[in-house]
Amino acid sequence: MKHPILKSLSLATTLVLAFGQVQASDAEGEYHGYFRAGVGTSSNNRGPQACYGLGGNTMRYRLGNECDTYGEFEYLREMVKPINGVSFVGHVMLDAYTGSSNVSASDIGVAKMYVEAKGIPELNGGTAWIGKRYYMRPDIHFLDLQYVNMNGTGGGIDQYKVGPGRLSYGFFKDKDKVGTSAIRQNLVYQGIPTNQDGTVEVLTSFIRPDVKDDTTHGGWQLTLLHKQDKVFGGGNTIGLQHGVGPGTGKGGQCCDRMGTTGDIKNGSDVTRTRLFDSLWIQPTANWSAELVALVQRDKSNASGGTSTWTSLGMRPVYALSDHFKLQFELGTDRVTSPTGGAAQRLTKFTFAPTLTAGKGYWDRPELRAFITHARWNDAASAAVNAANESGPVFGKATSGTSIGLQVETWF
Repeated sequence: MKHPILKSLSLATTLVLAFGQVQASDAEGEYHGYFRAGVGTSSNNRGPQACYGLGGNTMRYRLGNECDTYGEFEYLREMVKPINGVSFVGHVMLDAYTGSSNVSASDIGVAKMYVEAKGIPELNGGTAWIGKRYYMRPDIHFLDLQYVNMNGTGGGIDQYKVGPGRLSYGFFKDKDKVGTSAIRQNLVYQGIPTNQDGTVEVLTSFIRPDVKDDTTHGGWQLTLLHKQDKVFGGGNTIGLQHGVGPGTGKGGQCCDRMGTTGDIKNGSDVTRTRLFDSLWIQPTANWSAELVALVQRDKSNASGGTSTWTSLGMRPVYALSDHFKLQFELGTDRVTSPTGGAAQRLTKFTFAPTLTAGKGYWDRPELRAFITHARWNDAASAAVNAANESGPVFGKATSGTSIGLQVETWF
């Protein structure tokens, strides 16, 4: 979880409003953000909203299944006006998180603080940057899975024109404390044309611990993506990933994301392989959907063997009018035991009538009412209880129902 630097959400709000005032007086500034917030309850405890997932090496389907509150508030400004096309842009972003609906209890952190230089001829169309930033973080939205995430503090050059595509290089210092820190280098090549409206991307991470001894290890990850545009008004991404040691992301930032540094005590016996197909479509103005099929295999000596996570999900959406949608989400997960025990299984369904800014799948804001029902097997009971933000409220039950309200927006 992120390290809090402030404990008062009111202070964060003051800072955000200050950013807005700067924007109002300076046309060059821009204000962007994202947040989700809501309230709910469940049939299992009549208290806080319960959420349904297997935890561990998995993610969970989001609609009507987010018990936390999260926000991002960014201000960016051109610090030096263009001189012969050269521009320097500063970014500052605060984020807020709490594992409940209690927004005022959020931990506040600095998620971005960097400057980028654009339009310099020697960069050949690229951008140079130094500081802390979000970096190369594509995701499967409705599963909340950033299958690559290279966030961190460092510097680099992005989108340098080389051959048919563009090359990016990032140099990072992760976990900058004695005994845990590592140097991470990311090399990414994007935009390689393969077929009509299709491209390939190659994303790599190379990790070396600052102090190399018998207890610390280097690692790496390789991600290959094929992206296809104009698929029934949407797009499709097929991904194949493999990571070793800290390159798996295990023991690293939130959700064990690949691309950044995991635990440097993970040796070469710790591996992760993932194959997925992620599709979103908008075949008509009223119909849209997101779908995913995913298989992920995690292996380590410490766990006693190999565990495989299999996930299938879909979120069909129908717009009854310009500003009213009916959303449905069905997701099912299965995780095998590394020691040969019974596999964990969970299936979740959500129905969410939604007020929205538009008919499109990505149109926001969305104001949702929802009802979510989930079922799981006995083997999954401990995992479902442990993964629920409101605590182990399910006991030995193998089903649950939640109702609530949520807003999600980006701007």
